Amino acid sequence: MRRISIVLFFILLIGGIYGWFALRQPPKPLEISEPVRIHQGIVIGGIDRDDPDIRLFNGIPYASAKRWSPPGPPVQWGATSRDTREFGPECLQPRTRYGSFVNQIIDGLGLSFFERSAARVVISAQETPPESEDCLLLNVRTGNLKGTEKQPVMVWLHGGSHQYGSGSQAIYQSNALVKKGVVLVTINYRLGALGYLAHPALTEEAGTSGNYGLMDQAAALVWVRDNISAFGGDPGNVTVFGESAGAQSITELMAFPAADGLYHKVILQSGASTGNVLHLKRSPFAGILSAEEAGAEFLSTLAPKAATAKDLRAIPAAAIISRSDARSDLNGYFLPVVDGRNVPRSIGAAFRDGAAPSVPMLAGYNADEGSLFYDMFQSPTVLRPRMTGTLEEREGALASVFGQNPAKALQALYGMDTLETWDKGATDMLGDDMFGVHMRFVGRQNAQSGAPTWLYHFTRVPPSKKQTIGAFHAAEISFVFDSHMRGMKITESDRKLTERMVSYWTNFARTGNPNGEGLPAWPVTDSEGDVWMKLDAKPEPIEGLRARKLDILEEALRSRIDQMAGPPPAPPPPPEPETLEPTVPAILALPVSGGE
Repeated sequence: MRRISIVLFFILLIGGIYGWFALRQPPKPLEISEPVRIHQGIVIGGIDRDDPDIRLFNGIPYASAKRWSPPGPPVQWGATSRDTREFGPECLQPRTRYGSFVNQIIDGLGLSFFERSAARVVISAQETPPESEDCLLLNVRTGNLKGTEKQPVMVWLHGGSHQYGSGSQAIYQSNALVKKGVVLVTINYRLGALGYLAHPALTEEAGTSGNYGLMDQAAALVWVRDNISAFGGDPGNVTVFGESAGAQSITELMAFPAADGLYHKVILQSGASTGNVLHLKRSPFAGILSAEEAGAEFLSTLAPKAATAKDLRAIPAAAIISRSDARSDLNGYFLPVVDGRNVPRSIGAAFRDGAAPSVPMLAGYNADEGSLFYDMFQSPTVLRPRMTGTLEEREGALASVFGQNPAKALQALYGMDTLETWDKGATDMLGDDMFGVHMRFVGRQNAQSGAPTWLYHFTRVPPSKKQTIGAFHAAEISFVFDSHMRGMKITESDRKLTERMVSYWTNFARTGNPNGEGLPAWPVTDSEGDVWMKLDAKPEPIEGLRARKLDILEEALRSRIDQMAGPPPAPPPPPEPETLEPTVPAILALPVSGGE
């Protein structure tokens, strides 16, 4: 028996080594497609290996990047055609956190030892992609180059906490959406300190600083407006969709007036920045720095205090990435911030006060969002990490955030009554605190503006009985793109759910309504109602999803928005009745239907 085990071990070892080397071999170049003329020149893409009717155009520059400056005009190449069969470089980013996130997923799916090993072999075989600060590139996937009718456009904003990721990641490279009749665009945008750092010297130079990654996203939408018709896309029907930080970015774009009119519909998957309280120069909250203070602290070991903007741009990029690893506590400040110019008010206040654009919205989150984050926060709320100690100490900490009575109610609702049950309940609450309350808030506010709004709750759990992460954060992405990793356990009901979600998403992009022939009916929500579509083996509507829990969390969210931006404006007083001459019949003073 032992001899058989040794033989089996060496067979697996040799197979793993062979597979590792095979995976590291670069794929053959795509066959060249027909040329396409855009404003910058002619691009030549590739013919998709899996579907010869689909064309891929990768690494197209949509803008140019100078460090800690707004995006500039994209490079022009004039009469010389540009080969766009290969992806361009990703934006500079720290790589450590993303690797640990993927490992958490692999460990939590309930895979066998050999399946986990195989997954890690596949991942380790992937070479680190090339990186650059000049990384403002996008990728177009289309099956409509010669179409007589323009197709709806879907622009994907990737997640990654605004710190890592790219539009060229493998999970986004799939034809399912395109086969349903849309043109797909995925983009890079500047990340972390290189995308969002604010600093007094940069503000002195330009009048504001930070928000560079957000400006990149808007620049990509300008490029889409000006060029996408050349790829068969309709610039008048653009849906921006994204997950996690990508979804947060969409709500940030909705508070960024320069992006108004560049998109027509939005899909938010597990992300909304309504809880973002960062301001360029001041902070209304104790213990939270202003964006400029955080930027100055971050660069304090890399440049003298009196450094100019020119001096800061001379810092080696590698030193900035190393500093991001060394001061990970400051990375949470590298997000869009209220600066009074590009982002005139907080994202939460923009939605609260009806100042965000009113557009059709599809939004939702996953049932077990907290499962991948609880080990990091050790708390049921991001508002106070490390809520540990005795049960009494945890209860006191919870009350310090939410107030005595709301904290008691949350403790009971989430089952955090004992130390033995605390972690499970706290994990569930953390998911609602990070994602659920924000998704419901933006959905309701959008519906209140009069725009059609559709909410979902993704509840599919990995099929293994040994899984520990449930319907985890980002689990829905492979269903939206139909990009399930080979070797992962996918059931027949998973394939059916994938087909339905691809159809829901593309129907929405086409018409602003996810419903369509052969699909379970998805009811619209409104500002008073609370209707969600459960996305699982059997999709069905849910009324009042986690209603009492989210109600309490929303009270805290609204309080923080009020602290950040002040209370909502008072409604305007009713107009004074018009003073009429006594001889004029009163009926003539009534408003006329249909106009002024």
